[in-house]
Amino acid sequence: MQNQVLETKSVGADNMFCFQCQEAAKGTGCTVKGVCGKTDDVSNLQDLLVFVSKGVAILNELANHNAIKVEAADKFIYEALFVTITNANFDDEKIIQKIKEGFKVRGSLIKTLAAKGTELPANMHESVSWETSNSTAMHIKAKVIGIKSEADENIRSLKELVVYGLKGIAAYAEHAANLGFSNEGVYAFLSKALAQTTRSDIAMDELVALVTETGKYGVEVMALLDKANTESYGNPEITEVNIGTRNNPAILISGHDLKDMEDLLAQTEGTGVDVYTHSEMLPANYYPKFKKYEHFVGNYGNAWWKQKEEFEAFNGPVLFTTNCLVPPADSYKDRVYTTGSSGFKGVKHIADREAGNPKDFSEIIEHAKKCAAPIQIEEGTIVGGFAHNQVMQLADKVVDAVKTGAIRKFFVMAGCDGRMKSRDYYTEFAQKLPSDTVILTAGCAKYRYNKLELGDIGGIPRVLDAGQCNDSYSLAVIALKLKEVFELNDINELPIVYNIAWYEQKAVIVLLALLYLGVKNIHLGPTLPAFISPVVADFLVKEFGINVPGEVDADLKKFLAA
Repeated sequence: MQNQVLETKSVGADNMFCFQCQEAAKGTGCTVKGVCGKTDDVSNLQDLLVFVSKGVAILNELANHNAIKVEAADKFIYEALFVTITNANFDDEKIIQKIKEGFKVRGSLIKTLAAKGTELPANMHESVSWETSNSTAMHIKAKVIGIKSEADENIRSLKELVVYGLKGIAAYAEHAANLGFSNEGVYAFLSKALAQTTRSDIAMDELVALVTETGKYGVEVMALLDKANTESYGNPEITEVNIGTRNNPAILISGHDLKDMEDLLAQTEGTGVDVYTHSEMLPANYYPKFKKYEHFVGNYGNAWWKQKEEFEAFNGPVLFTTNCLVPPADSYKDRVYTTGSSGFKGVKHIADREAGNPKDFSEIIEHAKKCAAPIQIEEGTIVGGFAHNQVMQLADKVVDAVKTGAIRKFFVMAGCDGRMKSRDYYTEFAQKLPSDTVILTAGCAKYRYNKLELGDIGGIPRVLDAGQCNDSYSLAVIALKLKEVFELNDINELPIVYNIAWYEQKAVIVLLALLYLGVKNIHLGPTLPAFISPVVADFLVKEFGINVPGEVDADLKKFLAA
């Protein structure tokens, strides 16, 4: 791959520039306000937080190289990166607080290295030393260290691909850490890779190798989180989830953090307040430990982007544990609470745990007691809980169905949902799939088809929901197990088609993990990432067979013929 230099006439002149999510304005990038709703100030401060995190990473990598362990640095890096994920934190004041925390962690690292006799190299990247306590100076600096400060389009593309993959790793690492599970190799890689993106002399081949390595650690962190979730709450079980309501006041919990789910359920027990999941928290219904709570009713609503209309009807308070927050309407803003990495100016934020104690959800519980019960917007049930342990229990049945031809193909339709009209493609695709095919899904992309009446094949539902976006790991485990059972040499010989939707950075790490595992010919849509330059896109197409969806009928014909 050869470098192509992009001429930038006014680097840093935009109020903001962000192209990390699938909804990047005009398919190139948001320059005035994010389609997600973030302001230019928030966007620029997030860039500055990443910049400061790179300085922490450079010093932390030096510490790791000298066998010096600084847990506060590891924790800061994954927390800071998580804050910058799309739809997570819209609060400029909280981001400034995190930047200042980065300065402190960085200073502590420098002192620790000096105390251990480790000298800092000369001419270190400016992210190691730049500092201010003045918020105006932060905003000024943020405009000159953002994405466009890297002038070479292809180097920029690969660096951002790595950084967005690291953001996904950070999110999953934080969820696992909240449950007491860690992986020193993952933490060390976060520092190493983040530090590498500051190099001005890094070649494209080195960055391609770093992208591949990012995929490797994506697999590791998803395996870590799978272990954390299942050892904490049991293996997900096949579950019929209620999508109706009861006549009690209630709290709606959204996002991804299962430790927050546990704390909330424990503290609402016996209070007369029900709990419902929303969007990516739906799979909490599949875990045995949560099923013991009689006030845990089921799931309310659909994917994250429908929340404005659905939260109006819910009536009670809504708790955001992570990203997938849409700027709330004034009519229900006073009922929105954030915690962890999430935040929005003007809404109440529930503090982190201290000294191993649970979070204190008493305020949101008392709020709920004063609210009307949710208005029912749906009725019935949806079925999920098909993570790898559960599917392996059905392995003989599944293998039999494949061998007899009852199941012709599996279609992995995991990933994210979004607002664009083009995403109707996935609903139409699912509706038109032949009755001898099965959909394997994870993430909120499932809301495009998990309520369709698609039936089953010999008792095997035609939509097998493994869980949250991180549970795409389960789908990879299932594929690798089938490869073993069928005694195949290559995972791509399986009767599995990958037609994946993406939206934000956790989907990026899932993609890189699949590429690392050797999966090829993935259809990724509804559009390729704006941060992928034409040269890098051409490389991904040639090396991995990455493609974008076309017309449903044409795609089905191609997939079913293969």
